[in-house]
Amino acid sequence: MRQMELIAPCHFGLEAVLKREIIDLGYEISCVEDGRVTFIGDEEAIAYSNVFLRTAERVLLKVGQFKATTYDELFEATKAIPWEEYFPEDGKFWVSKAASIKSKLFSPSDIQSIMKKAMVERMKEKYKVSWFEEDGASYPVRVSLLKDVVTVGIDTTGTSLHKRGYRQSQVKAPISETLAASLIMLTPWHKDRILVDPFCGSGTFLIEAAMMAANIAPGMHREFLAQEWKTLCPKKCWYDAMEEAQENINLDLDMDLQGFDIDGDAIKAAKENAARAGVEQLIHFQKRSVSELNHSKKYGFIITNPPYGERLEEKEMLPELYREIGEAYKRLEDWSMYLITSYEDTEKHVGRKADKNRKIYNGMLKTYYYQFLGPKPPRRKPVTN
Repeated sequence: MRQMELIAPCHFGLEAVLKREIIDLGYEISCVEDGRVTFIGDEEAIAYSNVFLRTAERVLLKVGQFKATTYDELFEATKAIPWEEYFPEDGKFWVSKAASIKSKLFSPSDIQSIMKKAMVERMKEKYKVSWFEEDGASYPVRVSLLKDVVTVGIDTTGTSLHKRGYRQSQVKAPISETLAASLIMLTPWHKDRILVDPFCGSGTFLIEAAMMAANIAPGMHREFLAQEWKTLCPKKCWYDAMEEAQENINLDLDMDLQGFDIDGDAIKAAKENAARAGVEQLIHFQKRSVSELNHSKKYGFIITNPPYGERLEEKEMLPELYREIGEAYKRLEDWSMYLITSYEDTEKHVGRKADKNRKIYNGMLKTYYYQFLGPKPPRRKPVTN
């Protein structure tokens, strides 16, 4: 199998989590940059990374990287890429996205049209035709420019990887599946520890935690663009990845995952989403406010996405709400709490300073991941005969 470079974009600030996931899959990292991790893999890696990675947004097949400060340079360097090795004659190819940061070429539409022309010119010469029907499989190209360095990749994924397929019932201000998985992975939570989300909304944190615990691959119930490609990623690669994903599942678990929300519609949506994800039996959802949060178990976890006060009328309620969060947390002996929020006065109203605080972009919104760390549970004594 031929070796290739694959690029996995992710949320800014969470590259280390994705890097660990890729290494755990058995692939070698070649580069870690802001918002993306590049790694080495074969054709099979296209299938396995799409099916198994929880924190990547998509997987791109890297086909070129070069410097360009003029549109002529962009055209010539794009034309020099051996597109015929990637696209069949009937392939549908276009530049689906161009992003430019700190570069002389900054117009996405101009970058897209010039690169498409260069791709067509190359394909005309190689296939000895003057017109392409483009009625075959899709090969969307994504381009990023950073300080005049152009990175070119073919999208193997299609619809973003955060679309697992289970979240058809949504409530306002949802957190994406990939971000939820990343934030859980930043904690020492393990499936034998209780996890509560007192603002569970559509249930994303708990569903992602249950899928991790049960070894359910996030991409096993959806389709990917590269499944239609005949040469770059043969169908056998996808069959093998899906078969392995199926064999890995273990739902015979004794877990304590609890989701609360004061909105009854949110609880209904969360239950429906959990059922679609195949983990409804692992999570207990209940209509309840954060002020009622209490638990006799020790060493539990709160991981949650409380209201930020994006709307003006909500802002006035935030000090009281965050005070309630702080009071509930005080009652939970030896627990750890993780909050993602853009609310600047979180620590003030929770009533204690976070042990760690991480800046994370949730879409375009700058948020903070406040980490209040409880003690580790005592080590279990080994059983002696």
